[in-house]
Amino acid sequence: MWLDAIHYKIKESGKYISKAVYTILWVGLSGKKEILGLYLSENEGANFWLQVLTDLNNRGIQDILIASVDGLKGFPEAIKAIFPKTEVQLCIVH
Repeated sequence: MWLDAIHYKIKESGKYISKAVYTILWVGLSGKKEILGLYLSENEGANFWLQVLTDLNNRGIQDILIASVDGLKGFPEAIKAIFPKTEVQLCIVH
């Protein structure tokens, strides 16, 4: 699973502001890629990721084998709080 937030400038009330779109890309055991969710927030943070992961768990995701993430502080701990057996891999591109 790849978890990343992409930042976009959007026009809101006549002004351009930055928003974070949290993206979750999953590769299942069959090898098929799926977008499991897109979530919108004012900015990126580990606390919001914790909410996203909790939502995924509530929707039926029971375990994540490998999570590829950037170096956001607190992100690996948020993953381990919901999915404790997950191997967290820091992405070298970031």
